[in-house]
Amino acid sequence: MAATEIEPADKERAVVSHVDTAEVPSAAWGWSGESRKTFRIAGWIVALILVAMVIGNHKGKVEDIYLIGFAVLLAGILIRDSILRRKPR
Repeated sequence: MAATEIEPADKERAVVSHVDTAEVPSAAWGWSGESRKTFRIAGWIVALILVAMVIGNHKGKVEDIYLIGFAVLLAGILIRDSILRRKPR
């Protein structure tokens, strides 16, 4: 039986969490969160891949505009995120 506020447990420790395990099942075993560093690294890799895709066998420049545009947009989002993370709230 799990510990409750009415009936405290003698041997079991209650897990205090701000996350509902019904919404986030991984919270039951102690992890519920995101790895911001991993997402940032993945974002920069995707931006580099988009720029590298400019080199190819296509003759039109419309593809290049879209590839560079999405890479710049992604880089802008990543830079904005890193700047906002430095500022105290």
